[in-house]
Amino acid sequence: MNERIVVLLLIGSGGFIGTLLRYLISINTGLKFFSVLPAGTFIVNIVGSFLIGIFICFSERLKMNENVRLFLTAGFCGGFTTFSAFSAEIFSMLKNQLIIPSFIYIVGSIFISIIALFLGFIITKACI
Repeated sequence: MNERIVVLLLIGSGGFIGTLLRYLISINTGLKFFSVLPAGTFIVNIVGSFLIGIFICFSERLKMNENVRLFLTAGFCGGFTTFSAFSAEIFSMLKNQLIIPSFIYIVGSIFISIIALFLGFIITKACI
């Protein structure tokens, strides 16, 4: 089979799994922080950032197979993290004039996700 097709199938399979998991987490997290912030998307973004930190570290330190790396990062994490849903939710909050909660959600999601990625990378690097 053509190598490009294999890569596309791997990324698509990872994305399928990540997307389903994201959806299940989102519908089973009925919480809303401060009654307006969507907790499911917030949690998935943090966890996804942490996981991609782990996967990046594994790929660097263990010389991970490129197809496995693409399955985990572009596929699974790409399907699992929800910044497109994040953008739609911010848009909706701004349309409803929830300016301060949307600002808190934007800043919290971005900075805590970046910190989670570094933590995932650092913790994994220390363990392997």
